[in-house]
Amino acid sequence: MSDTTDRAKRTDARIRPYQPSDRDALYAVALATGRDGDDASQLFRDPTLLGHRYVGPYLDLEPGLAFTLEDDLGPCGYVLGAADTTDFYERFTKTWLPPLLTRLGPAPTAPADEDERLLAELHAPSLTVPRDLEAFPAHLHIDLLSRAQGQGSGRRMMHALFDALVMRDAHGVHLGVSPRNERAQGFYRALGFDVVDAAVPDDGVVLMARRLP
Repeated sequence: MSDTTDRAKRTDARIRPYQPSDRDALYAVALATGRDGDDASQLFRDPTLLGHRYVGPYLDLEPGLAFTLEDDLGPCGYVLGAADTTDFYERFTKTWLPPLLTRLGPAPTAPADEDERLLAELHAPSLTVPRDLEAFPAHLHIDLLSRAQGQGSGRRMMHALFDALVMRDAHGVHLGVSPRNERAQGFYRALGFDVVDAAVPDDGVVLMARRLP
């Protein structure tokens, strides 16, 4: 089905709290947006790896800060957050990752493709945080399929998460974005985010942050 047909058949997307039945669909969104916002499905043999890294931990460890964007065709986006980054990363590495890595197997010694590169990262995750973490203790991820973009849904999703983070006493939030994804950086700037740390050579991430509310 073409994207034009998708747009013709759907109605305005709705934001709702994450439900466990959304999991596979949200993993699929991660894959469909995993190459700087474009489809990454041709890069991976295992279509779940990106979801394991950027979606699954949030659904399991912070389900109250996970929101699904849904239209008539089904889930088409998500925003995921953690109110306390330090606590989240500790639970991620100590309780969430070990059983997953037991299933996925050992880290490759010389990663030869995207699957092996991401598996190696899961074994030694790069958990980048801003230097001023105390001012921006929360963090988030957001992704939308192309059919859901350009209609204000991303902004509405971000504000839904901001409200939920404020309820959890988070007074600032940060995120990482590819230095190549200028469109995403512009979106975040329009929402009040500023660059707090420039791209780090090891992981190529620009860190942006804003105060809450």
